[in-house]
Amino acid sequence: SMANVDEATRRLSKTGTSLYGVLELKKGAQPEEIKKAYRKLALKYHPDKNPGDTQAAEVFKEINKAHAVLSDPTKKKIYDKHGSLGIYLLDHFGEEGVRYYFIANSCWFKVHHSFYSLKK
Repeated sequence: SMANVDEATRRLSKTGTSLYGVLELKKGAQPEEIKKAYRKLALKYHPDKNPGDTQAAEVFKEINKAHAVLSDPTKKKIYDKHGSLGIYLLDHFGEEGVRYYFIANSCWFKVHHSFYSLKK
C-alpha cells in the first residue's frame, strides 16, 4: 500500500552505501570483489564457527542479505542508484514500479504535472 511506501521512504536509505559497508567494500565494488569479500566474511561469521554467538549470527544474516542484493546485477544497479528504498520498491512492485516511483517523485515530473493541470 502507499502508506507502507511512505513509511519506507522515511525509514530506508536512498544513498546505497550501507550494504557495501556490511561487506567492508566501497560503493561500486565489482562482482569479483563482492564475491571475495562475501566468502571471507561468511566464513568468519558462520554459525558453525561461532556456536551460541548470537551477534555473529546477526552479522552472518546481514552479510547474506547484502550479498543477495549486490550479487544480483539488477538489484545492484537499483541499489547503487536508489539505495534500500529502491530494493524495497523492487521487492514490492517490480522493476517498472521502481522506475515509475522515482519518475513520479522527481521534481521535473511534479513541476511538469502541476503546470499542465493549470493549463486545463
